[in-house]
Amino acid sequence: MYADLNDFLADLDKRRLLTRINEPVSPDLEIAAVTDRVCKMPGGGPALLFEKPTGFSMPVASNVFGSLERMCLALGVKTLDDLAVEINQLMTPQMPAGIMDAIKMLPVVARLRDLMPKTVKDGACQEVVRRDGVFDELPILKCWPEDGGRYITLPLVFTKDPETGMRNIGTYRMQVFDATTTGMHWQRHKGGAQHYRVAERLGKRLDVAVALSPEPILSYCATAPMPEGLDELLLGGFLARRRIEMVKCITVDLEVPASSHIVLEGYVEPGERRREGPFGDHTGFYSQPDDYPVFHLTCMTHRKRPTYLTTVVGIPPMEDYYLGMASERIFLPLIQKTHPEIVDMHFPAEGIFHNIVIISIDKRYPGHARKIMNAVWGLGQLMFSKTVIIVDKDVNVHDLSEVAWIVGTHIDPLRDVQMTKGPLDDLDDACDVPAFGGKMGIDATRPWASEGYTRSWPARIRTTDQAARRAAELLKRVSRP
Repeated sequence: MYADLNDFLADLDKRRLLTRINEPVSPDLEIAAVTDRVCKMPGGGPALLFEKPTGFSMPVASNVFGSLERMCLALGVKTLDDLAVEINQLMTPQMPAGIMDAIKMLPVVARLRDLMPKTVKDGACQEVVRRDGVFDELPILKCWPEDGGRYITLPLVFTKDPETGMRNIGTYRMQVFDATTTGMHWQRHKGGAQHYRVAERLGKRLDVAVALSPEPILSYCATAPMPEGLDELLLGGFLARRRIEMVKCITVDLEVPASSHIVLEGYVEPGERRREGPFGDHTGFYSQPDDYPVFHLTCMTHRKRPTYLTTVVGIPPMEDYYLGMASERIFLPLIQKTHPEIVDMHFPAEGIFHNIVIISIDKRYPGHARKIMNAVWGLGQLMFSKTVIIVDKDVNVHDLSEVAWIVGTHIDPLRDVQMTKGPLDDLDDACDVPAFGGKMGIDATRPWASEGYTRSWPARIRTTDQAARRAAELLKRVSRP
């Protein structure tokens, strides 16, 4: 596992998965334009390191997590499904039958020990302490022409509930307003927004710390859809296989990852809002301007030679698709604990996480697909799912051509489409009122007689295994030069 962003970038370079750009490239639109084109390459293109951003000595890294291979490297696994197996083992403890079984369980016990973070005396992120630091010193990008300004797009924003002390870490964009203030894009459903609501009710200033360019595992954890009240650092320790080291901030009562390259310390005042946006978002459209809390910078700390890690979102596929793919695989076993009939699920890039969710199930009784639709709309951030498609277990949810074929041939729209209303993502512009609107469930499973289908369902066209093997052998010989 990589305990430092520099180690990760060096390994990507060694593996020929990183492209270094030595000539000057401007943070004003140009770096984003290059990153966008690379993201659209087959497989997500390489990671990028802009060594000479125009006007800055600090290099800029982008698209670091923008491929399946790099995402697996960052998480320390060969495949993302390996993580699902590990989490399933952790969630399904068994009493040892003997000494050998107990020995086999030792790695699992060690993983539990790694969950808790630990505070260390100092960290590389505080090699330089600047109480007079300003945002103008950082190569913060303006990504798209109509953006409201420059945006910090991959921050780890740390807050604590003023009443319970419970920590939250989230990735919330921050528009630079001036040298010492930014917007804090806390959407109403997010953990940071809840901490701010509590602070406003109490009339208290809320301390905020923003960690930039941390060890790779934490950049993922800050985006993970953790259940409310669970510390993202628990997931970080589990994935990193070691306790995450934290260091106390200089001017606020918070801790941040010691591995960070840059830390922004500050606060938000109760009741203070400023117009933020527009912003070219992961929907592929500009999000609407709105009023959001204001972050005030009190101190900037950083390494002597930091790297600024950023991401660019826009028309999919982009780097965030692979971060979402990791969550898809990691959280599937947790969902299956309460809904074991779910076989697999997929969030296609074109669905930008919440617009299209495809789930395959082991159908067991009439109306089973409807039960799963309603369960999805009640599961954490899956509540934002606007279109839920349910298919049988023999359908590959990752093959969009197969899913489209099955949906087109299996559904009767009058019978198999369910409409409802509920919470939607703040970035959804199709709903009549913000964050609330319609949802659609599509039951594309084979209809049963017990569901009112009186005809016989046709068999799927398939060749025999023997004929398929013979065809593969013949084509292999034919294709030889």
